Amino acid sequence: MDAAELRAMQAPIKERYKSDPSAAVITLKAKGSIDNEGIACKVETGRALAVAGLHPATGGSGLELCSGDMLLEALVACAGVTLKSVATAVEVPLKTGIVIAEGDLDFRGTLGVDKEAPVGFEEIRLRFEVGTDAAQDKLDLLLKLTERYCVVYQTIRNGPKISVSMKRV
Repeated sequence: MDAAELRAMQAPIKERYKSDPSAAVITLKAKGSIDNEGIACKVETGRALAVAGLHPATGGSGLELCSGDMLLEALVACAGVTLKSVATAVEVPLKTGIVIAEGDLDFRGTLGVDKEAPVGFEEIRLRFEVGTDAAQDKLDLLLKLTERYCVVYQTIRNGPKISVSMKRV
């Protein structure tokens, strides 16, 4: 796909959102069920069933997916798609592209070993390794726009309003 094809594909969508802003607001959903046998949650992905469990650093077997890994994988997926889309739009030819996300966790926090230890990622690093002959100013623009338009990156960076509830069924 080239820049013209991308623009042609997105033009009617953008026009609709300009004329009807409410059409652009979509609620994405995820659903999972608690596994009755082990400490796991079965997450419906729309394509398959993903079984998430404890990370080995908290006693897990390593056979199930770790939700922390899944968060980083979602960041990599979104950043990779955004990078490719932006590169196409601004005509930066990419021969190769690797997206890497790393995050630092102190498992003492989530295990309650140390009440002062934070729960969650203390730092996340997102890195792009690209093979291209594009000028540095084009790469700077590519990075800037990828950061700007990556949904998962912006969500992590800006921390959305979140609510939690529980209902007896």
